[in-house]
Amino acid sequence: MRLRRYPRYRPSGVEWLGRVPGHWAVGRARQCLEVNPRGGRLRALAPGAEVSFVPMEAVGEYGGLRLDATRAAFEADAGYTPFQDGDVLVARITPCFENGKGALARGLVNGAGMGSTELHVLRAGPLLEPGYLFYLTLSHPFRQLGAEEMKGAGGQGRVSAEFCRDFPMPVPPLAEQRAIAAFLDGRMAEIGRLIGGQAAQHAKLGELRTELVSSAVATVPPGHAAGRASPPLPRGARVAELWGDIPAHWAVERLRFSLRRVEQGWSPLCDGHPAADGEWGVLKVGAVNGGRFDPSENKALPAGDAPQEQYEICPGDLLVSRANTPELLGSAALVDCVRPRLLLCDKLYRLHLREDRLLPQMLLHILGSRPARAQLANQATGTSASMQNIDQDALLNLWIARPPLSEQREIAARLSVRTERIDRAREKIEAAIVRLKEYRTTLITAAVTGQIDVRGEPSQVDDESCIDHDPAQWSSGFRSMAEAVTA
Repeated sequence: MRLRRYPRYRPSGVEWLGRVPGHWAVGRARQCLEVNPRGGRLRALAPGAEVSFVPMEAVGEYGGLRLDATRAAFEADAGYTPFQDGDVLVARITPCFENGKGALARGLVNGAGMGSTELHVLRAGPLLEPGYLFYLTLSHPFRQLGAEEMKGAGGQGRVSAEFCRDFPMPVPPLAEQRAIAAFLDGRMAEIGRLIGGQAAQHAKLGELRTELVSSAVATVPPGHAAGRASPPLPRGARVAELWGDIPAHWAVERLRFSLRRVEQGWSPLCDGHPAADGEWGVLKVGAVNGGRFDPSENKALPAGDAPQEQYEICPGDLLVSRANTPELLGSAALVDCVRPRLLLCDKLYRLHLREDRLLPQMLLHILGSRPARAQLANQATGTSASMQNIDQDALLNLWIARPPLSEQREIAARLSVRTERIDRAREKIEAAIVRLKEYRTTLITAAVTGQIDVRGEPSQVDDESCIDHDPAQWSSGFRSMAEAVTA
């Protein structure tokens, strides 16, 4: 796919923006839009009129609103954020802001809505097309600069309204803004379809992996007698239903009996970028997603903050997420090797096992099995459907089926071999999704900052082979072209 550049550029006067097309204006956002306006369509409605209700979990990443809930308009003053059709919604809290949560409000009931107080509302003035403004808020500079200026405590940084007002923005002519928005609408739909297809394959492999692990840790292997474990299961408990028939000599007990202690980490307000080698960093909850430890998922500890060194990560640590999305809650990973100066965050637990009873490799598989996942889901708490928590008691009281140590070693070794191929396939899919997301951000940024001229370009991708056959080549090729434009 070849996209052309504009015939003439001029200096923008903004360091990160560089050169812009010669006929574009550049100004502060406050000159073109309102941030968190209190008036509008919502207050003009009769008391009791229905309007759309949008909690944070109903706001998509890179666009999309779920509009299946309504509230009465008189509740607008009861601690909600009001908005109307045409407004741009931007999540202001980490990690939602960094993950691109935001949407253009369209199709609201009675043209109005209200939602989470963790949303900023941007209302375009007469010089701005709402669709162009929406894509500008998804651009890399807006998200990166906003993340760097987040303020807050306890790991919950927030983007201020002043950042949104002071953001220096390029302003093309209105007709050109509409052309850019239409072009990106089509391309985002195509990229979204590709990401969705890859994600569906990834989910199927995940289900296959869970089934494989569950059958190994929760069913009778060949050569063993079936039967209820000893001691007998408590009357009224769902343990028998969860674990089914297991070898009679296995123990079914609470996880607490195999633990020495559980640690919960520390989450100071960190910088918005990963720690460099030699710097202290604090792990993000994503460090254990997918059952593999990823030390790159961290944020740099500010230079003036003293590290709490008792939380430093060590090889052999078993980490479990205590706060995450429902599908990732309770994700666990074993640390094999790790660089110095990475700290445990407060959204992760570190489990110290009694290894004379339970091996870390075995517990890792148990936590990924259906019986354990079902228990954790049942014990999850939280007011948001997109972010759930499990407390230490829920983890300590988890029912597990514990084989003798010799069988634990055998099961863990067998599962390691059988899951490796699945994990490699999932890693390839994850890498493809990352490349497509990088391309998406690159394309948005290039279009809204004038690095490419999309006037007259079709909004749909005619030659899908450039995406389907090699998304990595498509993305890297575009990045090289965009870099050449701004050189």
